[in-house]
Amino acid sequence: MDLSSLFESASPMFTWVILPILIFLARISDQTIGTLRLIFLSKGQKFIAPFLGFFEVIIWLLTVGQIMQHLDNVLAYIAYGGGFATGNYIGMVIEEKLSIGTVIIRIVPRNNTSELIAYLREQNYGVTSVRAQGSRGEVDIIFTIVKRKSIEQVVGIINQFNPNAFYTIEDVRSVNEGIINKTNRKSALSGFWFGNKKIK
Repeated sequence: MDLSSLFESASPMFTWVILPILIFLARISDQTIGTLRLIFLSKGQKFIAPFLGFFEVIIWLLTVGQIMQHLDNVLAYIAYGGGFATGNYIGMVIEEKLSIGTVIIRIVPRNNTSELIAYLREQNYGVTSVRAQGSRGEVDIIFTIVKRKSIEQVVGIINQFNPNAFYTIEDVRSVNEGIINKTNRKSALSGFWFGNKKIK
């Protein structure tokens, strides 16, 4: 059998089916890596981000190179765009599963805060509370810094003791000392003290 004729007969299959699939998968890979790279970069991971960036750009160059060789292939463009969108989504899902980094939760409870604060400290979450003036009078604002994987648990505690409490959650780039779940050290955050109870 003539191998050259076999290759030629398989060319349409490669051009219109296999190539778009490969471009789609490659774009998913590089965009997933790219999304994770930006997330790590925003969290100050200065060694992991460049490492991921190396693989991201290599895959991207290979993908674009194939598209430039098949400019008349509309399916390659569709696969490129589809892979980009899918890669963004997968990257965010992976990052959410990894629960990388720490967050600060600010709570403005509607009810008495003593039980909420006591329980959070009992669960070894560092807590700082300050008195403030709200639109309806004086309120207590509670601050706690936790690992991202603990968000669901802390929100559950808030809803248990203070249903409908107002709270915000924000990423924290870095933390210097403080009590974060299973640590028990003095905080350097504006002189506040994040809890004082040791794990038993």
